[in-house]
Amino acid sequence: MKPLQNDSVIPLYHQLKERLKQSIDNGLWKTGDQIPSENQLMKEYKVSRNTAKKAIEELVQEGLLYRIQGKGTFVTKPKLEQSLMGLYSFSKVFKEKGMEPKDIILEVREISPTQEILKELQLTKDEKVIEMRRLRCVDDEPVILESSYFSKEIVSNLHVFERVGKISLYDLLEQEFNVFVTKAKEAFEPVLIRKDESEYLQTEAGKPALLLERTAYDANGQPVEFCRSIIRGDRCRFYTELT
Repeated sequence: MKPLQNDSVIPLYHQLKERLKQSIDNGLWKTGDQIPSENQLMKEYKVSRNTAKKAIEELVQEGLLYRIQGKGTFVTKPKLEQSLMGLYSFSKVFKEKGMEPKDIILEVREISPTQEILKELQLTKDEKVIEMRRLRCVDDEPVILESSYFSKEIVSNLHVFERVGKISLYDLLEQEFNVFVTKAKEAFEPVLIRKDESEYLQTEAGKPALLLERTAYDANGQPVEFCRSIIRGDRCRFYTELT
């Protein structure tokens, strides 16, 4: 293996990090494989412990590696990628990738909306909304905890949500209520997973996540759904294409 370049302007830890990353990218190390220890990397690449440690730490922070106390460092699963180009369906996207999406309905109920929900759905303070909470999984792994809100004027039958998962939510709105979602507005911000959320998402509280807020509209520009999703930062990545 080609040695690291001590006289390069690129720091040694970064050179080592890229070597380790290449081993993951080219399939030499697969998901769940344990990588060499700091001592092994020190001997193989002739670097200091600090250099080996920093290279590993950066890959852990980027989500490519994870540590198990007392056991070592391992290769994580590849992140689930989702394009932000155009209106998309979570279930359809991952089915097309050969994965198995699944929705677990946690709760469907009528509630009094918060000011934020009233504003997004353009409702008056006396109106009620329907809340649907669901856990979204890919290959039986929970990745998104989601709450969707609908005007009671639009969604009059709570029992129809039992079909969510068998068909997509927006297909259900079309079939049951003649509501067609044609566009949506989305906003993202980084958050930390709360204790109650961590239990559903099967991860640790305090782990990084994305909060996605979506307002979906029909062809007349009327809001149909307001949705808040907590998305595991260690398992999902969103991207867009610029031209």
